[in-house]
Amino acid sequence: MQTNKINRLFQDNPGRKLLSLYFCAGSPSLEGTAHVIETLERKGIDMIEVGIPFSDPLADGPVIQTAATKALKNGMTLKKLFSQLEPLKDKVQIPLLLMGYLNVILHYGPEKFCADCARCGIAGAIIPDLPFKDYLETFKPIADRYQLRIIMMITPETSDERIRFIDEHTDGFIYMVSSASITGSQQAFDKARLDYFRRIDAMKLKNPRMIGFGISNRQTLESARQYAAGAIIGSKFVSLLDELHDPSLALDQLYDALEH
Repeated sequence: MQTNKINRLFQDNPGRKLLSLYFCAGSPSLEGTAHVIETLERKGIDMIEVGIPFSDPLADGPVIQTAATKALKNGMTLKKLFSQLEPLKDKVQIPLLLMGYLNVILHYGPEKFCADCARCGIAGAIIPDLPFKDYLETFKPIADRYQLRIIMMITPETSDERIRFIDEHTDGFIYMVSSASITGSQQAFDKARLDYFRRIDAMKLKNPRMIGFGISNRQTLESARQYAAGAIIGSKFVSLLDELHDPSLALDQLYDALEH
């Protein structure tokens, strides 16, 4: 059986600081999903989170909410997204994850969702509002059958006991949310955030960690990379993609912003 691409990414790159990007499928254009993914891989991104648009994205700030609204108006659906992802299965080598809310996935059907992820070469899924109990009892057994990694999030408010429990019962990586607030860019992480990063780093968890929410410049990127395996950037890239309508130019501008 092939090693899951997420596991392989971390196994093959010990010590190298990874960069994962998020964008919302269907925004700015309905048919642009494959082009964005192929461009990001070609230009050195290590992992991609493809957002499933939803009308009420609770964890997301205004930039991603706007992108989701635009994607829904463009006609993006989960079924449409899978049809766009399937041709990429043998083309794209980096891990692809789907990020979406529980309501959409339940409506689609958890078994069908996991089966279609496997069919399209999707390595993992992030479901921000999936309760951990439901993950253990309902989602994990299905996802495991399809070699799909369900990535769980922790925040500064998550207790050490719960973090260790999550670490014990998940695989792939742990998504460290930099703050308990919604997504969006920040200029720097304050002492409380850095203390949180240090605390989790000192726990020596078995799963690697990626830090997301608020990373948009060199200062926040370096802080994330110092205390985790890498960083996840969403809002900053989504806003550049919406502005420029060109993933290559958007990524160039993002790289430029991360150097300053």
